[in-house]
Amino acid sequence: MPFAGNRFSWAAVLCWLTVLIEGFDLVALGATSLALQHAGHLEFTPSRLTAVATVSLVGVALGAALVTPLADVVGRRTILIASVASFSAFTLVLPLSSGFVMFAVLRLLAGLGLGSCMPTALAIMSEHRPARRRTRASTTTMTGYHCGAVLASLLALAAGNSWQVLFYAGGAAGLVIAAVMWWKLPETAPARRDAEAERVTVVDLVRPRFLRTTLAVWVSTFMGLLLVYGLNTWLPSLMKTAGYGVSTSITLLFVLNAGGIAGMLLAGYVGDARGIRRTSLVWFGVGAVLLAVLSVRIQASLVLNLVIFLTGVFVFSAQVLVYAYVAQSYPDWIRGAALGVTSGVGRLGAITGPLITGVLVTAGVAYPWGFYFFALAAVLGLAAMALAPRGTAPTPT
Repeated sequence: MPFAGNRFSWAAVLCWLTVLIEGFDLVALGATSLALQHAGHLEFTPSRLTAVATVSLVGVALGAALVTPLADVVGRRTILIASVASFSAFTLVLPLSSGFVMFAVLRLLAGLGLGSCMPTALAIMSEHRPARRRTRASTTTMTGYHCGAVLASLLALAAGNSWQVLFYAGGAAGLVIAAVMWWKLPETAPARRDAEAERVTVVDLVRPRFLRTTLAVWVSTFMGLLLVYGLNTWLPSLMKTAGYGVSTSITLLFVLNAGGIAGMLLAGYVGDARGIRRTSLVWFGVGAVLLAVLSVRIQASLVLNLVIFLTGVFVFSAQVLVYAYVAQSYPDWIRGAALGVTSGVGRLGAITGPLITGVLVTAGVAYPWGFYFFALAAVLGLAAMALAPRGTAPTPT
């Protein structure tokens, strides 16, 4: 979000670019998968590629859960710059890998840095925006994720078999962003302000005063990222299994992500006007209905594209509304930890979704059961947010 009111905001721009990096990285590995298997010295097979993808997500989960909480102690600006720089450095040297094992290790190390980028960026954005506009700030910042995915797709098409280009470009861009952050990113306010806050640790997230909120957002973000990664990974295969053409199936993936961008902008405005929790319930609920509708073969091309677009609108931004709820519901001195650990739990969903859908594809029952599975996940996300407190999380007593 490059402007705050009528004033240019470096914090908004740099946080948006940080999220863009993650979206770029998400697509970069998938977009280069075929070329990587033809790089003889790396000795990639489909199973090894799946292992690397899983290792990457594990690194991101660990980074989110273990590194991000440090931002509440040493400062969010410091952690964000360090995370972007470390991820970018490991990504930049990735094409120099001598084999499969070295490639996997570098992806794991890059993931540790990448994992804390997005939740730390959201925490910084929450700190720089008034409470009445925090939902919009979170959802607009997260549009960078899908913009990065689109950029990676376009670069992959242009690069062809030169898979190294994507990692060189992603790593170099990240280092430039880290340098600009060092120069322009404003220092955040001290996260810990009093003696009570000094005694707060990550363990407090599961103690009575935060427990209900924490469990609700952990379940909902698990389901939300299960949907995001499951659909982005398997939608073309699911649609092809349903009898749609290959080109149509790939086009629908683009339509889905275009809907995701539009949905985040819409969800931000509605969430600020009607409340984050209430909006998230509607988004998860409508998403569940649309996913169930996709289990029925739609003959009309225009109707199919509209349903897929609306699925992106509601399903992808439902997850971002959970992050916005976290940013609003926890006090400043534990907000970074809450966002980080919640993101880490969500990454488990990001691993689970593609794995379960892959099993359904292998078993030959992905259509329609894949969409039933996704619809159930959306219902469970709705149920979790329905149990979340209506107001903000209580402060310590």
